[in-house]
Amino acid sequence: MTTFFKQLYLRNRFFLYWVAVVMLFCIGFGVPFFYLIAKVAFIALMAITMLDLFMLFLNKSKVGATRVVNTQLSLGDKNTVRIKVISTFNMPVSLRIIDELPYQLQVRDFEEWVFLNPRESKEFIYLIQPNQRGVYAFHDINIYVSTILRVVERRVKINSKQEVAVYPSILQMKKYELQVFSKTAIFQGIKKIRRIGNNNEFEQIKTYVQGDDIRSVNWKATSRKGELMVNQYQDERSQQVYCVIDKSRSMRMPFNSLTLLDHSINCALSLSNIILKKNDKVGVVTFSDKLGSRLPAENSSTQLRRIMDVLYRQKTHFMESNYERLYFGLRNTIKGRSMVLLFTNFESMYALKRNLALLRKINQQHLLVVVFFENSKLKKAAKMESNHVKDIYVKTLAGKFALEKELIAFELRKYGIQSILTKPENLSVDTINKYLEIKSRGML
Repeated sequence: MTTFFKQLYLRNRFFLYWVAVVMLFCIGFGVPFFYLIAKVAFIALMAITMLDLFMLFLNKSKVGATRVVNTQLSLGDKNTVRIKVISTFNMPVSLRIIDELPYQLQVRDFEEWVFLNPRESKEFIYLIQPNQRGVYAFHDINIYVSTILRVVERRVKINSKQEVAVYPSILQMKKYELQVFSKTAIFQGIKKIRRIGNNNEFEQIKTYVQGDDIRSVNWKATSRKGELMVNQYQDERSQQVYCVIDKSRSMRMPFNSLTLLDHSINCALSLSNIILKKNDKVGVVTFSDKLGSRLPAENSSTQLRRIMDVLYRQKTHFMESNYERLYFGLRNTIKGRSMVLLFTNFESMYALKRNLALLRKINQQHLLVVVFFENSKLKKAAKMESNHVKDIYVKTLAGKFALEKELIAFELRKYGIQSILTKPENLSVDTINKYLEIKSRGML
């Protein structure tokens, strides 16, 4: 409440001063002493107002501002925006700054206060978190200048129109790249998978050092060199991985201000970057009631840029998923056995069984990994305390639907289909772990 009255005073102080003077005049009609005080206050306020007007509006000094924002913002992340203000006044001034933000942010109370000494410049930072992909338009910067008297404000409007594009999360992509390839990856949730068998490509022969697998000793090279030599292997490269993203209405479900589609798109970009760093090929396919974008798997320097552009354009459809079209589309698009990561959302066993035959067909031709989502609210509701009959009813239903998700994962495993049942906030970590596990075990 104190903050409210402070803001009310700062924004309307000129009006409040005059209200106080009028009230004194009203009281003064009955009490002569207050009438005298009202006349003095009126003269003083007129003098202060004229002085403040003179200092603000007859002064040739100005204030300026520039906004610095990246041309590409990250979806769902906190992005920084910098505003630098400068004053050419020969006196201290107080600035109330209102930046006209894009309508998608739905921020209607943005305001920053800055105090500047004579001929001083300052920079301040604020954060924005876009929750939709697309073009965001920033408009003008409005600065309200006041002197130390703070009776009158002078408005300065600075033309700062600027458009930026919100892409799938680039910050998240860089974050997981650092985690996967750093020595401390295990502390960030990235698992180190034990290698099974020796299903890898030969890389080179090197001198044995303590810790090398004694079973990989190359005895012919050892006899020639006169010292112990071992064969070194690397993961198989140039394997194909496709991120297949469902855009049907089931992916419109929101979680932490983002839809499941947006979570999948952010994950697909992060995973694609890891795949390319591992020297594999990556492609993207989208679908809903019909087949959408199709980007063939490649491992070129421009592939990540093309993937970003494809993911940037995706929008949720309001139709049911057509897995039959997906099956024939994958058969025509993907050449050779590949790993197919299917980002979708099965809400019931009935929805799975309608499409299980087609999923099994895809799994016969490729290594299929079905990625679908836990409902966090249902999990929470299933564990809540029951104080009323209504709570028991809600808890029972929530537990039933939560269990059904686990039964879906079990049904997929029963037919040899890999699956990931994950919370949206753990999607990227769990999917990257699954890719690394498949690579380490030579399953592809």
